[in-house]
Amino acid sequence: MIMFDRMISELREFTLARLEHYFRKREKAPDTRLFKISGEKGHPLISDIRKFKLNSDEQLLIAIVLAPHLDPDFFPGIIQEVLPAGGDLPIFGSVKGKHHRGFIPTGETALFIIAGISMKKRLSLMKLLSESVLVKQGLLFLEPVEVGEPRMSGKLVLSKETSELYLTGRISLPAFSTDFPARQIETDLSWDDLVLTGDVLAQVEELKTWIEFNDRLLDEWDMRKKVKPGYRVLFSGPPGTGKTLTATLLGKYTGRPVFRIDLSQTVSKYIGETEKNLEKLFSRAENKDWILFFDEADALFGKRTDVSDSHDRYANQEVSYLLQRFESFSGLVILSTNYKANLDDAFLRRFNSIIKFPFPDAVQRRDLWVNALPRKAKLEKSLDVMKIASNYKLSGGNISNIVHWVCLETYSRKSDIITKEQLLLGIKREVEKEGKIFTGLSDTNHRVNGDLKDS
Repeated sequence: MIMFDRMISELREFTLARLEHYFRKREKAPDTRLFKISGEKGHPLISDIRKFKLNSDEQLLIAIVLAPHLDPDFFPGIIQEVLPAGGDLPIFGSVKGKHHRGFIPTGETALFIIAGISMKKRLSLMKLLSESVLVKQGLLFLEPVEVGEPRMSGKLVLSKETSELYLTGRISLPAFSTDFPARQIETDLSWDDLVLTGDVLAQVEELKTWIEFNDRLLDEWDMRKKVKPGYRVLFSGPPGTGKTLTATLLGKYTGRPVFRIDLSQTVSKYIGETEKNLEKLFSRAENKDWILFFDEADALFGKRTDVSDSHDRYANQEVSYLLQRFESFSGLVILSTNYKANLDDAFLRRFNSIIKFPFPDAVQRRDLWVNALPRKAKLEKSLDVMKIASNYKLSGGNISNIVHWVCLETYSRKSDIITKEQLLLGIKREVEKEGKIFTGLSDTNHRVNGDLKDS
């Protein structure tokens, strides 16, 4: 790509000029203010330069870090050119990688190329490597070093996702691991398959509005200092009422991956481990336009307890950490719970939105049955979907399970007619699976768990 050809060429020219000045073969030091990465509008690197208003020093940092990715011989070639007889140049920094056979730049490499031997400029750059927006946004960082070694001797690296985005224009989504205990969730369904009340749909539209317009609003109206980063929403309601599907569809139709957090891999009985696991997760997801979905969040965001021993104290510290990290995350976080009352009140105050998913009424259940039943199957004439919907108070999740079982049973008999008897057996199976009592295999007094259902 022409942009990278030009960037590497200009970085090479700048680095050679710095070395010539160091060896007193050049009277004037190169001017960092003249260095600028230029390229086509819309390229992720150019977009970040404009978005974060990166100065020349920060653009040089990016060029220095990208150089070995583009040309493994970039730094060795320059050193060989200025020291043809060989020799050591400690002030230039850089280290050998485990597999990479060239030089990997360190903080010392950046100090020399950008600041030369000017102590004032070097100290200013050290500060920049702590305070730059690149560092704060997790795009670039210095790897930690052994105790006692200079901090600047650590490798200077871009995050894996950032380097991949700049070089290829895309980011590979992470696989499930102990460092990223989450799995992407997707669906072939559409909004038409989801049956929600008008109030819930209106609140979901608010989420779409935040996703589409928030970043532009903060930049164009200069509001980043006035509002908290990110958006936090609670989905509350009984199981099977569409909470997970809503989160998945929200990602599908806004082009954002949705990751469901595996709390069994996140919550630890060992003191401090839960915070570490979550920090890895949030750090990996920062600035990625991903949606984080915490299902059954009660396990993680439950109410704090009265302190009676050290474990209670640490548990409360854990919740306090979660509050802070939850609020500082710049993306969209969705928490889902079946029991809103179980969540800590301090969390509830921090949500931008709380969406209650009510149990579907009879008309909504009819729509759920109609959506779930396959178009290629026929219904027995005596099977009245509205009557079934009125008589049995079932969630969308229940109905989906029932239809799947009934269709398998029907198909296995080499039939394409779904019978009323088979459907009622499917309902009985689903109800009893949840430990309830089903007494309605006839048209009269259909009861589940002793309570007459909607009529």
